[in-house]
Amino acid sequence: MAPAEHFKILLIDDDSAIRRQLRGVLEDEGHETAEAPTAADGYAQLEKGSYDAVLLDLRMPGEHGLDALVKIREMAPDTAVIIVSGEGTLEHAMKAGQRGAYDFIEKPIRDPDHLIETLGEAVRVTRLRRRPGAGGAGGASAGHSAAASASGASDASLELATSPSMGLVGQSPAMERLREQIRRVAPSAGRVLVTGENGAGKELVAAAIHVLSKRANGPFVKLNCAAIPKDLLESELFGYEKGAFTGAMTAKKGRLELADGGTLFLDEIGDLALEAQAKLLRALETGEIERVGGTRTAKVDVRLIAATNKDLAAGVRSGEFREDLYFRLNVLPLVVPPLRERRGDITRLCAYFLERFAAAEGRPAPVLTADATELLEEYHWPGNVRELRNLMERAVVLVEGASITAADLDAWLESPPETDEDAGLKGRIARSEIDSIRRALDAADWNVTQAAAGLGIDRTNLHRKMRKYGIARR
Repeated sequence: MAPAEHFKILLIDDDSAIRRQLRGVLEDEGHETAEAPTAADGYAQLEKGSYDAVLLDLRMPGEHGLDALVKIREMAPDTAVIIVSGEGTLEHAMKAGQRGAYDFIEKPIRDPDHLIETLGEAVRVTRLRRRPGAGGAGGASAGHSAAASASGASDASLELATSPSMGLVGQSPAMERLREQIRRVAPSAGRVLVTGENGAGKELVAAAIHVLSKRANGPFVKLNCAAIPKDLLESELFGYEKGAFTGAMTAKKGRLELADGGTLFLDEIGDLALEAQAKLLRALETGEIERVGGTRTAKVDVRLIAATNKDLAAGVRSGEFREDLYFRLNVLPLVVPPLRERRGDITRLCAYFLERFAAAEGRPAPVLTADATELLEEYHWPGNVRELRNLMERAVVLVEGASITAADLDAWLESPPETDEDAGLKGRIARSEIDSIRRALDAADWNVTQAAAGLGIDRTNLHRKMRKYGIARR
């Protein structure tokens, strides 16, 4: 077995508790650490000595971490920089990659092993680049170098986008499979059809594909087909000439022209009208477009990623969606799993959003109590990650104190849809339980805590049953 490598690491973070946590994890592995509470203090440390890696926060007093990243890369180009921050948005991740960060890890650190593995890889890749003729990622692992040559993206952007986070929070098997599929399809030129429920993260998937593609340095243009009135959608997509219709005072480029040389993401493409479908099909087949009211044909070079929460195959059978367009879009299909199929990610997602929204409010991040975690892991999540995000933002703003309980969250969660279990034995049992709950609540004058004690169950469980059966005070 090869001996363990020991590195010299600089921790730049204004949060002393985070620095203490990082120092403990790293020194347990035999690494040497130094600390700096601000970017300016970090520069001073770098002037005094060399480091194998820097772990850098984004939100600090004075200089923001993204600006500090640029200066650190200039001061110490042979030092690996890993962003460790609670501001884990895809936008920040992409900017960090473009400015030279090796990876982006969310805090608080919940997987120390992942941090150690990422750190080792970052230092080894940086050392390989120091070799004469290394040529960027050419000395990196086969996976990184092969992807780099295929995608044409910058080394830093590529390494960030192929990291486990990729802007898509979660470590469940479903999310790991999705990230692997993204890595495979992104470098190709094929069109991608992303399907999944509303709020599952289809736009994040499209953005990650763009970052990893050959077009990463080109524009990433988005259009939600369901958000634009049908009579305006064509002009939004193809653009229009001056005087094409009332109010067209000047010519305007459409999204296809704006995306030339890059990627066009058409969300909710199942809502595209048949006439617009026909024109989009022609544009995909020929690479040519005409603006509304115009006669000049223009060539465009665009990679199309489409997304929908509808069953397009069923739309083809019903005549609502063109079959030829469907087959041209569905070259590389990706399915984004709903949150209820990746319940193991819920706690991680909650911590991510709580950190993010608490930082925006200028307060410490609250924590979920055990009963709150249990409640959220059992919830059916009709709104997927978007619903969870909104719930955590609401909790940060409205819940006082350092912890969030099930009682705080319960009233904000929706009752599950009714099923066919109203008949038969299950139905009789449910009706009996409903009657028992109502009697207990009436006897306690609808004091849920007292009613739960009378039923011999905890308050959270009673709230859950009330929501399940739609029980409310009449």
